[in-house]
Amino acid sequence: IMKKEDKSLLIDSLVETLNNYSHFYLVDMTALDSAATSALRRECFKSEVKLQVVKNTLFGKALGKLEGDFSALDSCLKGTTGVMFCNTANVPAKLIKSFGKDHNNMPSLKAAYAEESFYVGADQLDALCSIKSKNELIAEVVSMLEGQLQSVVSALDGGTTIHGLLDAIEEKNA
Repeated sequence: IMKKEDKSLLIDSLVETLNNYSHFYLVDMTALDSAATSALRRECFKSEVKLQVVKNTLFGKALGKLEGDFSALDSCLKGTTGVMFCNTANVPAKLIKSFGKDHNNMPSLKAAYAEESFYVGADQLDALCSIKSKNELIAEVVSMLEGQLQSVVSALDGGTTIHGLLDAIEEKNA
């Protein structure tokens, strides 16, 4: 039986970890034996994902100390729960998917908190896999802008006047 001081230290440690990572996944690890669990830990480590098995009640109390309402996850805090902490939202989803292929679809997704949204249920795995990271989105916007800029520069090089260019842009957007 855990002492009250130990529980509160554990809760504080979980709060600190939650504050250090932008996203986390709750996974069911019940069916994984120790060898599979070790293999999963290695994959997580390689992908910069911190995997921690938690006591549901203590994790719930840690969530309660955070800003925001995490009650959407309450129903998922039962059974053996592993938490995957990460800073790139889609990495654990891809890891769960690839690891699961060789391990009877284990671990299975219970829920995730990614990009400030809740995903509850194993059926959310594909949606989580397709989340783009902030850096991926920035790269997409930059490449779109580069394309636009290139066409403006070539139009000006081709002797088009600023007035002619603005007319063309207006026509295109009409």
